[in-house]
Amino acid sequence: MKPSRRNFLQSLGVGVTGLSLSQESVAAPSRPPKAVKPADDEQVLFVGDNIAIANTEYGKVRGFILRGIHQFLGIPYGADTSGRNRFMPPQKPTPWPDVRPALWWGNSAPQIMEKRYANPYASFVDHWNYDDVSEDCLKLNVWTPAPDTQKRPVVVWLHGGGFVNGNGIEQDGYHGENLARLGNIVFCSINHRLGALGYTHLKAAGGHPASGNVGNLDMVAALEWVKNNIANFGGDPRNVTIIGQSGGGAKVTTLMNMPSAKGLFHKAVALSGSSLSGVNKEYAEKLGLKVMEEAGLKPGEIDKLQQIPWRQYIDIANQAVEKMADEAKRLSIQRGGYSPVADGVALNADPFFKDPGHFSADIPLMICSTFHEQSPSRTDATLESISLAEVKEKIKPRFGEKSGEIVDAYVKNFPKARPIEIWALIVSNRKNAIATADAKVSQQKAPVYVAWFGWQPPLFDGRMRAFHCNDICFWFYNTDLMLTHTGGGKRPRALSEKMAKSFLNFIKTGNPNGGGLPTWKPYTVQNGETMVLDDTPMLVNDPDREARKALA
Repeated sequence: MKPSRRNFLQSLGVGVTGLSLSQESVAAPSRPPKAVKPADDEQVLFVGDNIAIANTEYGKVRGFILRGIHQFLGIPYGADTSGRNRFMPPQKPTPWPDVRPALWWGNSAPQIMEKRYANPYASFVDHWNYDDVSEDCLKLNVWTPAPDTQKRPVVVWLHGGGFVNGNGIEQDGYHGENLARLGNIVFCSINHRLGALGYTHLKAAGGHPASGNVGNLDMVAALEWVKNNIANFGGDPRNVTIIGQSGGGAKVTTLMNMPSAKGLFHKAVALSGSSLSGVNKEYAEKLGLKVMEEAGLKPGEIDKLQQIPWRQYIDIANQAVEKMADEAKRLSIQRGGYSPVADGVALNADPFFKDPGHFSADIPLMICSTFHEQSPSRTDATLESISLAEVKEKIKPRFGEKSGEIVDAYVKNFPKARPIEIWALIVSNRKNAIATADAKVSQQKAPVYVAWFGWQPPLFDGRMRAFHCNDICFWFYNTDLMLTHTGGGKRPRALSEKMAKSFLNFIKTGNPNGGGLPTWKPYTVQNGETMVLDDTPMLVNDPDREARKALA
């Protein structure tokens, strides 16, 4: 089945009465970013002893110039986190006397790499990029038109993978070259500690009080580096936007609720992920004690825990999670494990965005999710012919006895949707995205803009749908770079140009309007204003509200 070339929302039977439609149909095919293909096949890569050199507070770095954009890769913003630095807040890197080569990505944070490429579909679609893995991972990358004094807006990318996996260049679509060129901005991406090495809360076991949040404190350290150094790369430290997707979206909302991050960024974007609280402090402390027990150590023997090889430590930490399953259930924790802890010091203990006087109240927020974060038939064509009765059975493990009521509500809201599409919409519902929007607008100081991405690529016989991660390359003007997400060509590029230019307007002014999308009104609880992103974008008032009510 080929995806519709019109708005997917209309294909599902949602009426257009009262919708704010674009005055234009699909835009005329736009051209690739300027200078992507050089005239007369001139040289596009420049690298040498006196090319692309920039200063940092720790020493000079040497990058390269590709298609007119200066790139600096693997710049240290923190010290090695192994040994005595493990479970500790990030330390400053050691200055270097000579010019440091910044020509290749920094190490990925420790994570389980076995069978990372075992799924050929996932490996093909997402083009996973992983380099060396080590605890010396506090590195960042910079794309800039020039290391001059222009003071361009700055974007800082926070990768997905929950708080457990991933890195700053995990997908080709994460690269900042095209967006830096299109918008004359500076683009950064970072690596930071993940999983048990970034979020084991060892305070009750005699460890550092902030040990449960050092992965997020790494992000704060990276933003401090941006504040102190980005002017040397042509960026403006007074105009910084953080953006993340999936787990990266949750990183965005946690940073918005960390006191130490105040003043380090000025706008925020959360794609397909957010959080409204940290991990329960009691659970995190008990998990830390269980880790010590599984390691055969007594409370206070943190120095011995710091010496265990990182791969072995991850196994020990995961065993502790399994043995804490009953305690997690008692505390109503749906998914135990390692992520930022609501300790009341490094991370707010109260629900996020509760305080209208909090610094986050002044930060505009953009939220986007996709129609089909999960597409059950993506690798199983037989599911395309599933019945509604079968869908009700399929979702019972997640929704229990309410499954039938939920399916019926979605069918009523989307009367033309096929059963497989209903299934995908339900398991990809916007409940968390809307809860985050509602919480943020309650602060009543800065606008929230909500989007819903429905564009479907003509790949895998149309079964990919508007899947998790697919919108990233559209925001970053990388649809011709991330071919396994888009197929490439003028169709995705036309939408990407509108989305990227709207995103650029948002990072420059806090308002996305004027980039080619229809007039984008700020979100309100009453109307649920939502920008549906498809071949023909449109502004809609809460298009799935009636269906979502059944999820309560």
